[in-house]
Amino acid sequence: MNTRLPQGRIRSFTRLALAAGVALTALLGATGCGGDDSGGYTPSAVSQTDRRALPQSLMTRAAINYSPYRTSRSPADLDSEVITPANVLQDLRLIQATGIGTIRLFTSRIFSETVLQVIRDNSLDLKVQLGSYMVPPVSPAVEAANQADLDAQIRLANAYRDIVVAVSVGNEALVEWSGHRMEPPVLAAYIRKVRAAVTQPVTTNDNWLMWSKVDRVIAETVDFAAVHVYPFLDTFYNPTAYDWRQKGAPEAQRAKAMMDATLAEAKSQFERARAGLVKFNLGTMPMVIGETGWAAVDTAGGPNLAFRAHPVNQKMYFDALQTWAQEGRRDTQGPKAIFVFQAFDEPWKQGDDGWGLFNARREARYTVQSLGTCGVTWACEAGSYTAADAVKWVPPTLAAPVSASRYTLFADTVTAGEERATGLRWDPFASTGYREATVGAASPDGGAHFEITPNPVDYGWGLFQYSGSGVLANLSNFATGRINFLVRSDGYPGKIEVGISTDTEDRDVQEAFLQIAPGEYGYCNTNSWCSVSIPVSAFVAANPKLDLRYVNFRFIVADRYSFTGKPQNLTGLPLLRIDGLHWSR
Repeated sequence: MNTRLPQGRIRSFTRLALAAGVALTALLGATGCGGDDSGGYTPSAVSQTDRRALPQSLMTRAAINYSPYRTSRSPADLDSEVITPANVLQDLRLIQATGIGTIRLFTSRIFSETVLQVIRDNSLDLKVQLGSYMVPPVSPAVEAANQADLDAQIRLANAYRDIVVAVSVGNEALVEWSGHRMEPPVLAAYIRKVRAAVTQPVTTNDNWLMWSKVDRVIAETVDFAAVHVYPFLDTFYNPTAYDWRQKGAPEAQRAKAMMDATLAEAKSQFERARAGLVKFNLGTMPMVIGETGWAAVDTAGGPNLAFRAHPVNQKMYFDALQTWAQEGRRDTQGPKAIFVFQAFDEPWKQGDDGWGLFNARREARYTVQSLGTCGVTWACEAGSYTAADAVKWVPPTLAAPVSASRYTLFADTVTAGEERATGLRWDPFASTGYREATVGAASPDGGAHFEITPNPVDYGWGLFQYSGSGVLANLSNFATGRINFLVRSDGYPGKIEVGISTDTEDRDVQEAFLQIAPGEYGYCNTNSWCSVSIPVSAFVAANPKLDLRYVNFRFIVADRYSFTGKPQNLTGLPLLRIDGLHWSR
């Protein structure tokens, strides 16, 4: 479902753009898995003999996930960003101004000591759940890095015992879709190391699916369960998980019906997580929501979250979470705290940005603006909203089929009888650069061509042309046609990708990519212009769910290394030039 880095949640343009995690052989022997429903009582279980109680300060405060990154534009920039105490202090005071009193940090290295020292030096009334970020110890160097994070966590938890109220070892390291999945005994050993050296209650943060199938060795090692629920994202990654569209509700009430259904699904996921603990007679173990949230922005290059992501919807979910948190404190079976994801936008996350209660400029979003005064408590993000502005699912608008024999996206040459696409824009995922250019050898189309500078991040790069306003093109008449373009590159290595995406009647976006090597469909990389022509049927064969009546991304060019067979972190790629881009019947 996603891939994480130590600083939090990040996804690429498609689900598999980052490398999959490495499964490890259990280092500490086999254990029973979460499917054991014996309900047996294990005398040595931490959770049943000396479980550490959650402190009242954790259970009585609103909570949020926090990282201080502001200027990084890609994961590669993180190591060089300077985290200053002044910026951290500004952040923490903004968080406090919302009424939030607990923050969660994902790692105990990098910036965590700065955060803790700022809290102490300024006598801020903030508590911290301190994390460490674990990955499979596939080499001595990786194991050393894990141990360094654990050692830092132990040191900080003890040095700042008045501030650190809970400790978490690992972030989404066990759930089946994790990009850094570990074997339970390995993570349990890390948890035990930390727990033996600190006094705070200890957990691991993971998705509800992991907790619903939790391995005994984990369940009996932690003091409480930190459960992540993201029904908002499930609407994209698992669109049948629950009825988020609420088609049966009148349109005027559909946004509220969607938000109500989402909260009900979050509660259901929480209960399914508890059921995993019940199997080991641990149904009374305290549980918190370690992450949940709602994006205010449908960020380009990420999962398509149209009809869901919006500042008003974010506020609706945030407000509902505060009510649920109050209920959980009164209910022995409810969440003892809810950590919202997240405090601030972080541009390095690219397509997975836009979750913050504040944007990257530290401007308060609509969600929290009413908790203070714009221009006094904080600067406010531009935009004026009311509850009526909440977005919701609406059926697609079916346009008349394009009847021309050619649908032109980018070309100088005018062709008789063509239809020229209008209202389209180019957007990159990763850090791809692009411009119209006239330098270099002219293409057979003449005039300007489109110059693409890959600027890849660790998993690759990409660029797509689409309607930013959501206008769909009915290209059903081109089902037996072709997508054509001229291309020129000087030795671009291996394959490139060409793709399209469409909407559907359910608004369930579908995409199809073809990986094209030199010599296929006319593609070449010999520093001369060559003509590429791909049957539309090849895209439909790659994904039969495409609906050509609702084409949005008219053209995508990309290189996602896990699909083209290139090594991660490959750089130094040459320019690509494209011209004469059109669909033909």
